[in-house]
Amino acid sequence: MARGLVLSLATVTLAVPSITPAGPPYVTDDPEPVEFHHFELYLASQGGYDRDHNIAFTAPHLEVNYGVVPDLQLHLVAPLQYVHPSGGTVAYGIGDVELGTKFRFIHESAVAPQVGVFPLVELPTGDSTSGLGTGQTQVFLPLWIQKGFGPFLSYGGGGYWINPGAGNRNWWFIGWHLEVRLGPVSPGLEVFHQTSQHEGESGETRFNLGAVLDLSDLHHILASAGRTLETGQPAFQWYLAYQLTFGLAERPPVNAP
Repeated sequence: MARGLVLSLATVTLAVPSITPAGPPYVTDDPEPVEFHHFELYLASQGGYDRDHNIAFTAPHLEVNYGVVPDLQLHLVAPLQYVHPSGGTVAYGIGDVELGTKFRFIHESAVAPQVGVFPLVELPTGDSTSGLGTGQTQVFLPLWIQKGFGPFLSYGGGGYWINPGAGNRNWWFIGWHLEVRLGPVSPGLEVFHQTSQHEGESGETRFNLGAVLDLSDLHHILASAGRTLETGQPAFQWYLAYQLTFGLAERPPVNAP
């Protein structure tokens, strides 16, 4: 998809609070899978810092989305992770790998929105002792909906994170996004809320401002940045990526000359 809104971000689950993987360059996702026999490739970096000034970001991460059959997308994020805990030791290496499958089961009509699911699995491939991974397999079970109105596009939804491990809590995510198509540029705004992920911590609400720039049908630039809405010491997050979108050439019939 030219606007480049399917993927997911590599999760920053290390020195800073977790930011849900989702549709680049945003945290909130949509139900629209990559077209049949088409690829989306992202070379990206995403990260932020929390109220205690712990820093973590992917440097970089690779995301691959492929439309394996109509309405069904396969998804992979493989990150290299950098972490710098406040007053702690800097670490850099392989982070937790993300796998997912997006399935759209309702198509958009003049009245009805399109609807889909996008379950994700975070595999504990990063070294948790160095802060490069969680050390646990995590699962996200979301439902996403989307509707277009002329040049405007609105989508959102939410889901439930299964977050095992000592001191962790299962938690909920809910978010909504609005963007407008202005020629090759699509600016957007999202607001999202996450309930508490760890014992003794509260949930938080954040926002992102971002844009997708379509340099051509093949090349795209994506960026966003935002922060918490709560007063007091803020936490920030950001995302920047180059995206390549293309389809496989159709094969000629077997009996073709």
